[in-house]
Amino acid sequence: MEDVLGRLERGEALPGEAFRVLRLARGRPAEAKAELSEAGSEKRLAETFEELESLVGLQSVKELVRELHAFIVIQKERAVRGLSAEPMVLHMVFKGNPGTGKTTVARILGRILKATGVLQKGHLVECERADLVGEYIGHTAQKTREQIRRALGGILFIDEAYSLARGGEKDFGKEAIDTLVKAMEDHKDELVLILAGYRNEMQQFLDSNPGLQSRFPIQIDYPDFTLDELMEIADGMLAKRQYELTREARQALRERLIRGRRVPYGDENAGNARLVRNIIERAMRRQALRLVAKGNLSRSDLQTIEAPDLDGAADGPVDLK
Repeated sequence: MEDVLGRLERGEALPGEAFRVLRLARGRPAEAKAELSEAGSEKRLAETFEELESLVGLQSVKELVRELHAFIVIQKERAVRGLSAEPMVLHMVFKGNPGTGKTTVARILGRILKATGVLQKGHLVECERADLVGEYIGHTAQKTREQIRRALGGILFIDEAYSLARGGEKDFGKEAIDTLVKAMEDHKDELVLILAGYRNEMQQFLDSNPGLQSRFPIQIDYPDFTLDELMEIADGMLAKRQYELTREARQALRERLIRGRRVPYGDENAGNARLVRNIIERAMRRQALRLVAKGNLSRSDLQTIEAPDLDGAADGPVDLK
């Protein structure tokens, strides 16, 4: 009962739900515990979808995530009612440039799949070629199995997955692919595999591996952000850090983003959310340098980024990863 009251106080249970659980607890404690747990799970799921909707842009991605959730819910309900249910093969390919939200959406998906009972943990394990491919015979399978073990109950997210097939026949990357394919069968109910990377490279990778294409029924394209969407992302980053732009600084930022969107991908300063973050963080440092020299600072001074603070922001070779 103390636990129920505590969760009510923390906002994890609504008053009506808590009342029902407390009433049940007097005679049926197991049912009471299950009902409260379900209420908490529903609240976390609602919060996760709110986070998804708060992401800038990505409308087609959001719609597909909602479709996946609805499909899972209905297939579970069909099974409960004695109807045939489609097997849920949820391995995915995310195709898009860096900074388009692939990793963020993967984390959100993990929480949704946990809340719906598809995955036990719903955590995300991120890795790349270096985490999977070894230096001698047998080493690759060992390294790949270790990443799979870490991801069981959640999502294994492999960035730049196409790099696993770039070394030719004698490259150990093929061994990593074979080990991953085997894990998809052996752990089909406790692992979701997401392969991610540049759109063209990922498509070529899948086209050259017909067996892989069919194992990833869900393929999601992540479009580049528009200029207005990048400005919206910048506003969110600044608000979170309690900074604001002058009118001149806003125009300077917009011009800097226009230049950044022309840079070829693969360059540190290419566009999308990473570019925005790099510009904002560099501007914050330049603002700090300006304020230290000024002295006698007001609260407004500490919060305001001016146009000169954006001069050269993220134009140099500074690595802000």
